[in-house]
Amino acid sequence: MFHDNSPLGRIVNFLAMVMALAGGIALLVLVGMVVVSVVGRAMIWAGLRPIYGDYEIAEVIVGFAIFAFMPWAHLKRGNAIVSILTDRFGPTVNRWILVITDLMMLAAAAFIAWRLYYGMLDRFRYGETTLLLRISMGWAYATGFVGAVVFVIIAVYVLGRSLSAALEGKDEDVATSGVQH
Repeated sequence: MFHDNSPLGRIVNFLAMVMALAGGIALLVLVGMVVVSVVGRAMIWAGLRPIYGDYEIAEVIVGFAIFAFMPWAHLKRGNAIVSILTDRFGPTVNRWILVITDLMMLAAAAFIAWRLYYGMLDRFRYGETTLLLRISMGWAYATGFVGAVVFVIIAVYVLGRSLSAALEGKDEDVATSGVQH
């Protein structure tokens, strides 16, 4: 059930990939906006101007992108692993270390999603907005919350995958899709 080639694994991989692609597209849009804004600033003498509120837009996009990339990074084991100590242990111990760290990652993801949810509700309730564009901060939190919810879903799956592998005494089935370890 918790193998990347299973139906559940393919769905989870697709969900994480869609989020990562959305984050990448958002960053490409951000790069384009920054280029246009910088050119506008540099060409004020020619009647051009920067994009109004570009800093506020950048903050929202970067916040979304961070949470959009977290599920994919965790699913593909793209996070940092300190192996100086764990290399000394056998494969069985290392499998159980992965289970423990995956449980901790699930707890962190759930905590982040929980706090983003209540932060989002507070921002909508109090009507907090950005200074220039008057974008509701609730929407900024909502974009992060979407990524955080997907992160929780992926963290549950990854915990199931590592727990299954540890119980079976096998190495984890991770479809790396070109990710090098």
